[in-house]
Amino acid sequence: MSGTIRIEQRDRVLLATLSNPPHALFDDPLVGALDDLVARAEADDGVGAVVMTGDHPERFLAHYDVGEILAGAEESPSVSPRIARSSLRAAGAMRKVPGAENALSRTQLAGLVAIERFHEIMLRMESCGAVFLVAINGSAQGGGCELSLACDFRWMAEGDHRIGQPEILLGFPPGGGGTQRLVRMLGTSRALGLALDGGPMSPDEALEMGLVDRVIPGDDLVEEALTEAARLAGRSKEAVAATKRAIYFGGSMPLRDGMRLERAEFLATVGSENAKAAMRAYVDEFERTGELPAYDRELMQKTVDQGRFT
Repeated sequence: MSGTIRIEQRDRVLLATLSNPPHALFDDPLVGALDDLVARAEADDGVGAVVMTGDHPERFLAHYDVGEILAGAEESPSVSPRIARSSLRAAGAMRKVPGAENALSRTQLAGLVAIERFHEIMLRMESCGAVFLVAINGSAQGGGCELSLACDFRWMAEGDHRIGQPEILLGFPPGGGGTQRLVRMLGTSRALGLALDGGPMSPDEALEMGLVDRVIPGDDLVEEALTEAARLAGRSKEAVAATKRAIYFGGSMPLRDGMRLERAEFLATVGSENAKAAMRAYVDEFERTGELPAYDRELMQKTVDQGRFT
């Protein structure tokens, strides 16, 4: 079967359930469904957060379909890293031509187009005004782990589950952003150890390493994730997007360049109607009470819960 995503909207939160029975494999149709999900989260002002989970009883996503990868490898010539980089740049440029992506998918460039598309989708998640929280309801290896790494928060179910990057055991490195996001998240030593070993980790091991943020009883995982997503969904989408870009993209730049990106995001967002309304509410409260609202603990807790000063 081909992978699909079932979407249920709960106020400002989308619950996205990934499905590809019987093995919960990541495949090209599932990437297409993910593309549609991210586009909706980007464009719909009524969506402030997305919770992703899986419907397999033991897995979030198993890994990318190795049969698809093998078929592409057998149809394409072996190339050097330099030629691969040049080919990817060419494929990326050609994808921008209207109608070209469908035509390219029927050529030997299909594999290049597919991996460029997957990477682009995850980069869009990291610059989207909606918060992405993944409720990892079971094991997640390879592409399933890499999709989780592209989410803003990773919560994993307790139990006999595993998460990791096994690609090295198949003779190639992670190819869905795993090496880059792992090193930014965990540091060079831990990222290298995880990727070179190839063995999976338990939820508690992943939590200790910092690969996941919380480990929760499986029966409570999705509902707790939805509750947290609903809280975060109350924040301004412009501010969320600007903050994510500054951290995800600026954080890997040299300091001077990262600071310049932060300034640009600040200046582009501070004049928005949402920002001006929140600042007016803050100033009005200060003038009314004579005290700084940020130091009123009860008011601050209420504001954190609702997402903005009102």
